[in-house]
Amino acid sequence: MTDVIVVGGGVVGLTTAVTLAERGLRVRVWSRDPAGATTSAVAGALWWPYRIEPAERVGDWSLETLAVYEELAAGPGGTGVRLVAGVHGGERFAALGAWAAELKGAVEVAEGLRVVLPLLDMPVHLAWLERRLVAAGGAVERRAVTGFAEAAAQSPVVVNCTGLGARELVPDAGVRPVRGQLVVVENPGVAEWFTEADPASAATTYFFPQPAGLVLGGTAEADDERREPDPGTAWEIVARCARVRPEIAGARVLGHRVGLRPVREAGVRIEAEALPGGGLLVHNYGHGGAGVTVAWGCARAAAALVG
Repeated sequence: MTDVIVVGGGVVGLTTAVTLAERGLRVRVWSRDPAGATTSAVAGALWWPYRIEPAERVGDWSLETLAVYEELAAGPGGTGVRLVAGVHGGERFAALGAWAAELKGAVEVAEGLRVVLPLLDMPVHLAWLERRLVAAGGAVERRAVTGFAEAAAQSPVVVNCTGLGARELVPDAGVRPVRGQLVVVENPGVAEWFTEADPASAATTYFFPQPAGLVLGGTAEADDERREPDPGTAWEIVARCARVRPEIAGARVLGHRVGLRPVREAGVRIEAEALPGGGLLVHNYGHGGAGVTVAWGCARAAAALVG
């Protein structure tokens, strides 16, 4: 017997499934891809509300999630969550939402906003979420779906956490890919993260020290569905990061990553609707570049609709 089927096995789907299972529901996750092959696994994964709407709800979801990550950072080896200091280049409190006032120890410096934030090693974190789900009695199944009726035939409640897949499955034409390309290099001794993003540009600059290497970024290319790394773009990413930390220029390249952020024009959709036959479909998709940042807040909001 199953109470809920969650369709989608990225960070939003797994976090939602864990939230439901730990409330006593029998939960299965249907995911076309292993967690390590989802868009979530590619994420640089610094907690920060980036490319996500609606602004009036994002702050609360983000702060709820921040509180969870601060607790999980007590065991980084298992959870993949660490608290790391860094600078958001050019950022000022006045340009941010009310949520920024809740950031502990954040200070404005000449370069921007200096703050300690959660930085997640996503392969480790996704594996931890799967283990936590199984411990709560849930299960993950590798299964592609062509429509929610397939899941509704096996469960009275279906939760849609399909990210970019919602464009075809719902269908929702407002869901659009925003391509992100990253380069992973041997860390030449960089201990702190750095970001600098111009919302008007497709090019961003950031680097995140992760256990497997220094992750360099990036891009935000709307409606670009290329999943293969572009060599010219990779060179530009390294060059931009090296202008901030020159030692990055000579770092050995370990790999390249590409992910498609699931941006939704109307913002995150957390909403319930009836399915033919009396089932319930709960939507939780459209998280843009901040699925990691709002995962727990959105999971709880979706779980409240499940009942």
